[in-house]
Amino acid sequence: MKSQFLPSQIVSWIFGTAVFAIGILNLFLVHAVPGTVFLMLSLLYAPQTNVFLLNRFGFTVPPVAKVMLGIAVIWFTLGVSDLGDMID
Repeated sequence: MKSQFLPSQIVSWIFGTAVFAIGILNLFLVHAVPGTVFLMLSLLYAPQTNVFLLNRFGFTVPPVAKVMLGIAVIWFTLGVSDLGDMID
């Protein structure tokens, strides 16, 4: 069986990579706590996470919720966090 890339998976990987990069930058440039939180949030975007959540808990995170979370994280980082001030 061939695996196919769905548009939702591509968007999920893009947001996951962005949140992961924000987590790494926060970890080294700002503080360890928000960096660790963002790194853990970036795990939500991996396709294997949906399979794990479905098998273990019986639910998955909808793609719309993932996109909204990604936008909120990016908005928070660029708007009110110390990392946003460093970029300016």
